[in-house]
Amino acid sequence: MPGSARTDDPAAAHSGTAAGYRRESCDCKTDRCFPVPTDVPPAIPDAPAPAAFDLDAYLRRIGWTGSLDPTLSTLTGLLRAHMLSVPFENLDVLLGRPIRLDLAHLQQKIVVARRGGYCFEQSTVFRAALEAVGFRPVAHAARVVMVTPRDAAPRTHMFLSIPLAEGTFVVDPGFGGHGPRLPLLLEEHTVSRLDDEVYYLRRDAGDWVLTTEIDAAPVSLWCSTFERECGIDFEMGNHFTSTFPGSRFVTNLLLRALTPDGRVSVMNQDVTIVRGADVDKQRLASRSDLRLLLADHFGFDLPEVEHLKVPAIPEWT
Repeated sequence: MPGSARTDDPAAAHSGTAAGYRRESCDCKTDRCFPVPTDVPPAIPDAPAPAAFDLDAYLRRIGWTGSLDPTLSTLTGLLRAHMLSVPFENLDVLLGRPIRLDLAHLQQKIVVARRGGYCFEQSTVFRAALEAVGFRPVAHAARVVMVTPRDAAPRTHMFLSIPLAEGTFVVDPGFGGHGPRLPLLLEEHTVSRLDDEVYYLRRDAGDWVLTTEIDAAPVSLWCSTFERECGIDFEMGNHFTSTFPGSRFVTNLLLRALTPDGRVSVMNQDVTIVRGADVDKQRLASRSDLRLLLADHFGFDLPEVEHLKVPAIPEWT
């Protein structure tokens, strides 16, 4: 696999229980779900479980008014609209809040409160939206290998594949830094381009490997066997990602928001704002600066970040 490349983008970076725990739903339809603690105040007020995914509210959230026919064109438009509207962020992890994957909570957080999330949250919501439109998405897990060797990378990333008349396409709305903004055909070495971005999938040691180019050099982003995963598998990966002391999401501040002409990314105190060919690098001097950045570029105000604790930033602990 190609060696890792230097990057400033984040995220190279994703019932029937004991008292004091709860779990509303699981794709596996089993009562042996990994429990979610209820004694920790949730970030977003609990919402009653909806009878179905609120597609209209979601479409308003991402600003999509185009076709809802289950075609490649619609899939491409929905993915682009989602990624432009829903930022990548791990703020709740750093605030010590449980990351819940039930749709009622995710709709309250991402659709109503206009927050973002990481891969498990974003792919779960996007999957529900695609199903409501009429697509048949399949959920998969991957090992993120951009900065970690394959044998040291846990399967803690969630992405989707969608079968269409033209073939099977891969979408990954919650990868964060260097995530593809368009569906990728699941066909070896078929190159997809958008602006100056290049992506393709290749085979290596029995895995499919998502590959991009950074500074004209190939870089592997993740590898996957493309097994169909159950909801409980993502609950386990989500628990590890959001609670394990050595997880990048527990120790670092990781943010990215896409804009029509670029992106805003944050890695701890380092901020990169890209507007076309212009690159502006800044540094967050305080948590108050972070709060202003969220309001200006990420679409929400979160007063709690004034007390955010980030282990990678000694003065913010």
